[in-house]
Amino acid sequence: MFDNLSEKLGGILDRLTRRGALTEADVDAAMREVRRALLEADVSLDVVRSFTDRVREQAIGATVVKSVTPGQMVVKIVHDELVATLGSDGQAIDLNAVPPVAIMMVGLQGSGKTTTTAKLARRMVQRDKRKVLMASLDIYRPAAMEQLAILGRDLDIPTLPIVAGQKPAQIAKRALEAGKLGGYDVVLLDTAGRTTLDEDMMSEAAEIKAAASPHEVLLVADSLTGQDAVNLARSFDQRVGLTGIALTRVDGDGRGGAALSMRAVTGKPIKLMGTGEKTDALEDFHPSRIASRILGMGDVVSLVEKAAANIDAEKAARTAERMRKGQFDLSDMREQLMQMANMGGISSLMGMMPGIAKMKNQIANAGIDDRIIKRQVALIDSMTRQERKHPDVLKASRKKRIAAGAGGKVEDLNKLLKMHRNMADMMKAMGSGKRGPLAGIAQAMGFGGGVPSAEQMKAMAEKMPQGPGGMPSLPKELPAGLRTGLPNLPGLTGLSNKPTLPGLGGLPGQKKK
Repeated sequence: MFDNLSEKLGGILDRLTRRGALTEADVDAAMREVRRALLEADVSLDVVRSFTDRVREQAIGATVVKSVTPGQMVVKIVHDELVATLGSDGQAIDLNAVPPVAIMMVGLQGSGKTTTTAKLARRMVQRDKRKVLMASLDIYRPAAMEQLAILGRDLDIPTLPIVAGQKPAQIAKRALEAGKLGGYDVVLLDTAGRTTLDEDMMSEAAEIKAAASPHEVLLVADSLTGQDAVNLARSFDQRVGLTGIALTRVDGDGRGGAALSMRAVTGKPIKLMGTGEKTDALEDFHPSRIASRILGMGDVVSLVEKAAANIDAEKAARTAERMRKGQFDLSDMREQLMQMANMGGISSLMGMMPGIAKMKNQIANAGIDDRIIKRQVALIDSMTRQERKHPDVLKASRKKRIAAGAGGKVEDLNKLLKMHRNMADMMKAMGSGKRGPLAGIAQAMGFGGGVPSAEQMKAMAEKMPQGPGGMPSLPKELPAGLRTGLPNLPGLTGLSNKPTLPGLGGLPGQKKK
């Protein structure tokens, strides 16, 4: 969602960091460009004015003038102000109340209330171990209640039985009574929406709130609606009283202005963001991480959290031990590919990596997308167990059979085998942990003394030393050859003078130039 804004701000700030010294005129010119970029991203005019005024006030102060790298200091100021605009501290859903805790979902029709309700229920059941009841109060939209019931059945989460003829406020009361009798921790109330704001909807929402006394009232807003979302949030807050906002379609091509404006205009925290269609695509909203993504600094902590949530620690430990002994076969590689897919695929992971925004066009030209993982897995699945274990036995006739079985080409299989050989050699070198420039990295990744736990991984990411402008800096212990960027591991080929990503080089199915 923030791609366009990220690209424009990145270009403006890059030009500043290349200068040895900054004058007041330089800062003014940069702020004019920042103002234009934010307005084009659909950020509210008042928010843009106050944002650029605060940045300019700090950027022409003594701190920047005397700084060794004034351009990078300005990047840090812009980053800090973005965090302040988005809400300094990320706030999670508050469940500190007498159960059943009622959470009311409000918003316009089509904004994603029902799907977000199911996503939130799944998250509370699986991550927070809460007992959740979902109730649909939408008596107007055809099959709205059935939609929530089907989602509940698919996720194995109870929904309130449908009783024809009841008003929304009556359904809310019945849901809370059922919550008390059933010993539920949380009751999620999915209210009806309209295509536009109208008095009837607001009156009904106020009536439901009076009947249910919800602990949280979440506005579900489509991030593609732009500045209209701000008016929507203001109206709901005045009539119903919001406690937070859930942004949907953050993975879409919206311009990102809604997120920057809604928090600043309403003062209500953005608590959740929907990052995809599936029911597991819901994340907490962390202002500092989003600001880092906007400025192309990546989001290492979220990447580590995603890895910790999706990677089986015991399986990872077994794989690491096999790698250390040089036993990395194609079955192990398939597991690695499947884990990458479970974490959201290549595009999701790359969006969290520092500096990737600047390589976007080159990556697009290289034809890298999530279908590549499926093609690679299909090729491995087309092999026999013996062939996966001993790839050296694969000669011309076998290769033809495997490629035909996977619906691919022999060239794709050759690229996959080359990638496997490179990875196996690299893992073996890292596993030795005694010589060569990769010894330090091997120790950090756990190949020398076991795989770090999810908690240790998160702690490592949070304690990562920060360079100017919040960019993670490389440890001083690394050899000189590695301090300029990532080692030239099997990675993104064809991207000149750029860091490469392990395991994504020479991928089968890449578009030919």
